Amino acid sequence: MTRVLAVSSVFPPHLYRQSQITEALLGFLPPGADAALLRRVHASVRVGSRHLALPLERYGPELSFGETNSLFVRTALDLGALAVTRALTRSTLGAGELDLVMSTTVTGLATPSLEARLAGRVGLRPDVRRVPLFGLGCAAGAAGLGRLHDHLTGRPADAALLLSTELCSLTLQPRDTSMANLVAGALFGDGAGALVAVGQGHPLYGSGAGPSVVASRSRLYPGTEHLLGWDIGDWGFRMVLGRELPELVRLHVAEEIESFLACHDLKPADVDAWICHPGGPKILDVLSEALGLPERAFAASRRSLAAVGNLSSASVLHILGDVLAAGPPAPGSVGLMLAFGPGFASELVLLRW
Repeated sequence: MTRVLAVSSVFPPHLYRQSQITEALLGFLPPGADAALLRRVHASVRVGSRHLALPLERYGPELSFGETNSLFVRTALDLGALAVTRALTRSTLGAGELDLVMSTTVTGLATPSLEARLAGRVGLRPDVRRVPLFGLGCAAGAAGLGRLHDHLTGRPADAALLLSTELCSLTLQPRDTSMANLVAGALFGDGAGALVAVGQGHPLYGSGAGPSVVASRSRLYPGTEHLLGWDIGDWGFRMVLGRELPELVRLHVAEEIESFLACHDLKPADVDAWICHPGGPKILDVLSEALGLPERAFAASRRSLAAVGNLSSASVLHILGDVLAAGPPAPGSVGLMLAFGPGFASELVLLRW
């Protein structure tokens, strides 16, 4: 199995109330646009505040794709370095002791990839294995932990790190009045997270209060690839967000969760800690209803959504960190990390303390 030793979350210094962001985005709407609709969307997502990569006054339609991507690289490197350093400090490992580093983002482009650019800055070994991920979207935090587990199962003496860096605000299309863009502008925040894990043969496997990874599952849902992702062009990243997603989660993802748990002689009611990506309040409501769970089952996800918004792939790392900071579940407790992303796809990771 794989042991999670430490998790960290870091955020840009620019923190704003949702009402402040709402008023700023109203100023970008073209003449004749429905300002009342934007206000309703912002009020409906149950987000109280968000961190942004830039000061609020720096956003606007004059920023080009090239400019926003350059800002992404610079800011992502600063946040990523801080997230990695904090996670390593908490794990008691040094950067030179890492055998694998996996980085994920879906909000900017960098070649060399972020973990390569960070290698000298944080002290990674020249021979460290690197796996940069792009395109998994919000699912990549859970998928990344699952792939770390795959590696550490085959190399149980290794130590590995997952870095998620998402600057969602830099993808905003200020003059786009589509419902998908209005929802994105209301829901997503910026931040980074890092997770350090070791295999069962590593000397630190028995240390720390983090959970062990028992198993993971990835699932693509055929015929749904048009429902979630980016439309990429001269304008940058434009959100694709199908209205059918909550119903898809109800019909298929809930069944997938039940099937995955059943393979381990578990039911949804047996899960003590739900580390669920907060895709939005409607997604959490639908999952709670479909799985027959009380609303409090996803309390950690709702708190994260309210405090920092949807952080894309970094959200599940932030939520796991909050669960651990609140006092880890009792030995023997079961956790389930789950997230959804373009494909349409789900990622499930079974945890045990």
